[in-house]
Amino acid sequence: MNRVNNPTIKQEKATALYRNSDRFLTAFNRIEKGLKALLIKKEMGFSRAVKVLGKSNALIKQFQDDLLEFAELRNAIVHNKTDLMYTIAEPHDSVVERIETIELELLKPRKVDPLFIRKVVCFQETDPLSNVLEIVNKHGITKFPVYRGNVFQGLITHKGITKWLSKGIEKRINSLLDATLAEVLECEKRDNFRFISKETSVYEAKEIFKEQIGKGNRLEALLITKEGSSKGGLIGIVTNWDIMEI
Repeated sequence: MNRVNNPTIKQEKATALYRNSDRFLTAFNRIEKGLKALLIKKEMGFSRAVKVLGKSNALIKQFQDDLLEFAELRNAIVHNKTDLMYTIAEPHDSVVERIETIELELLKPRKVDPLFIRKVVCFQETDPLSNVLEIVNKHGITKFPVYRGNVFQGLITHKGITKWLSKGIEKRINSLLDATLAEVLECEKRDNFRFISKETSVYEAKEIFKEQIGKGNRLEALLITKEGSSKGGLIGIVTNWDIMEI
């Protein structure tokens, strides 16, 4: 059987390949422009910029390995292109989709608002422990901000509750359950939370957890307020379990 040499088919295949590399380079150039906007020295090369910014920017740090690989592929595409319709180093579909996803994350990063904005169950320090245990039993929630009026006092968790109960195990159970949350807070690690603003990106939130672990301090939650201050009303919470799903 004779093969039909169809120039139209060849043209369509070449165009499809070109579009893949074109999409890659378009996303790469937008990312590069975004990185330069963050730099003081605008003439810094792409790979160097990624490494420098990755030291202080949680978003860049998250995708640093990908970005450095993209830089190598970009160089291969640009320097090995033989003509407008043919590229030796042609990106695979998955690579193009990956760089476009990262471009979106870098230029329009997801924030904790609205992802983690929700009603936060809070208590007053004069409330009895039994009130908290009732919520734990009904809803499975294990982290509770505690206030004195409108002033934040601390974060009660299942760890603090367990420690309180174990310390008072020789007392009557009823008296343990009647204990105020102010008493239970004495058994809680005081540095187990941080306040963040609703403008915090999910990657910045993740980095806060990681940084604290590196310092030997495991946070239980990030408490979200409008301005990131303990004086603002709580509008959401990010737990250490939530962050593992990002």
